[in-house]
Amino acid sequence: VVDQVRQGARHGMDWLVITDHGSATHARIGVEKVNPDIREARDAHEDTLVFQGLEWNIPAAEHGTVFVHPGKHEVSVLKQFETDYDGGVKGATDSTPANEALAIAGLSFLADQVKRRKVKDALMLANHPARKGIDSPHEIRAWRDATSRGHQIAVGFEGAPGHQAGGLPKPLGPGGARGIYDGSPSANSFPGYPLESYRTWGGFDWMTATVGGLWDSLIAEGRPWWITANSDSHQVYADTGARGGGDFNANGRYDDPVYAGQIDITQNDFWPGQYSRTHVGSDGFSYAAVMDGIRAGRLWVDHGQLVSGLDVRVSGGGRWATLGGALHVRKGTRVTLSVDVALAGGPNWAGFVPKLARVDVIQGDVTGPAADKDTFTAPSARVVKSYEVNKDTGTVRLTYDLGRVDRPVYLRTRGTDGNRSAVGALGAKVDPAGPAIDVVGDADPWRDLWFYSNPVWVLPS
Repeated sequence: VVDQVRQGARHGMDWLVITDHGSATHARIGVEKVNPDIREARDAHEDTLVFQGLEWNIPAAEHGTVFVHPGKHEVSVLKQFETDYDGGVKGATDSTPANEALAIAGLSFLADQVKRRKVKDALMLANHPARKGIDSPHEIRAWRDATSRGHQIAVGFEGAPGHQAGGLPKPLGPGGARGIYDGSPSANSFPGYPLESYRTWGGFDWMTATVGGLWDSLIAEGRPWWITANSDSHQVYADTGARGGGDFNANGRYDDPVYAGQIDITQNDFWPGQYSRTHVGSDGFSYAAVMDGIRAGRLWVDHGQLVSGLDVRVSGGGRWATLGGALHVRKGTRVTLSVDVALAGGPNWAGFVPKLARVDVIQGDVTGPAADKDTFTAPSARVVKSYEVNKDTGTVRLTYDLGRVDRPVYLRTRGTDGNRSAVGALGAKVDPAGPAIDVVGDADPWRDLWFYSNPVWVLPS
C-alpha cells in the first residue's frame, strides 16, 4: 500500500484508491487486513487522499472500482458488500438475468449504506468495459439507473484502461497489448460487439474512442455517465521490486515486496500518475469534495501528461456551464464553447515534453432514453470542429460557435499528439482523424498520447 501511495504522490497524485481484487479470501479477511496499512499511509502522506475500495467482480460482467468515504464503517461495509454481491465470491460470473440482478442489488446495497449513514458516500466505476465484451449495453444502463439520480452510485467507466505498458514491444517490454486488450468473444460476450471492440484505440477503450459509439449513445440520453483513466497498478514495468512470499489464502495478504536484483520488463503496469491521470474539478481538498466532483462529472483524463490543464465551458444568455453540467437557455440563444488548454509545462515521466497537435470538438443531439437498452450507437454524434495547435508552451484558447441553439445537444473534447490517427469506425464524415487501433505486440504508449473530456450539455427551452 505505501509503495502505491508514495509513488502516486511522487507522480503528482492528490488522491487515489487502493482496490485489492475481490475474492473469497479477500472478503473473509483481506478487507480488514489491508485497512491498517491504508490508515498508516493516510497519516504518512497527508497531501494525498487515500480511499479504501476494491476491484469488484461485477456479477455477469467485468470488474469495477468500488470505494467509500473513509470512516469507522468503511471496512464493514466493503466486507459485507463483497461477501454478498461479488460475482467471484457468489459464483455469479455467467451472463444470466439472475446474475445481472445481483449486480443491481449490490449497487442498491451501497446506496442504502449511504442513506443509513453507515458511510458518507460510495461510488462505482466499471473497469476495462470492452476488454472481454461482457459488459452489455443494457447492463451498463441498468447500473447507471439502479440508484436515484440525486445520489447515483454507478457513475461511469474507464475511458482508458490501466495496464498501458502492456503494448511495449519486446525485447524491452512485455510485447502484449495496451490494457491487456488481446482477447476475443466468449459465450458470455454481448454478440453485437464487433471484433475491433476487443482492442484499445490510442490506448482508450472502444466504447469511448468510437465517435458515435456506446459512450455517445449513453450521454445522448441526457443522463450522467462519465469516463476515467486508471493505472490498474498491480505489478509495475521496470520495477526492481518483486512480490514477497506468503500465503494469501491463509493470511489475506502477501508479504512485503523484496528487492529482485534486476529490472522487470515483463510487467504491464505503470505507477499511479506515471502515465494515466484522472483530473477532478473539486471544490476543496477533501474526500467528500473529490467524490462530489466525480459524481458531478467535472472530470477529464489524459495519458503521458499530454497537457497540464483543461477548462471547458459553454456560455450563452448570460450563463455558463462546465464539464458534467448543463447550460439552460431559451431556444434561439447564441451559445459558444470555449476550451482553454494549458500545454505541457515540462517533461513527462518518460523524459520528454509532450506536444499537443490537435483538439477536436465532438457534438451530438440529446435524444432521450433509448427505446432499445442494447443500443450502442448515436447517429448524430460527429467531430464538428478540429483545431491545429501551433504552439509549444503556455495556454491555448479555442472557441466554437454553436450558433442559435434550438435543440438539446452535448459537446465533448479530445486532443492528441498527432502521432497516430485513423478514420473513425463510423466513417470519415463522423470522425476523419480519430485514434488508430493499437497493434498487439507493438504499441508504445508514450508515442500515442490523447486527452478526453467529459461532456457538457446545452438544453434550450
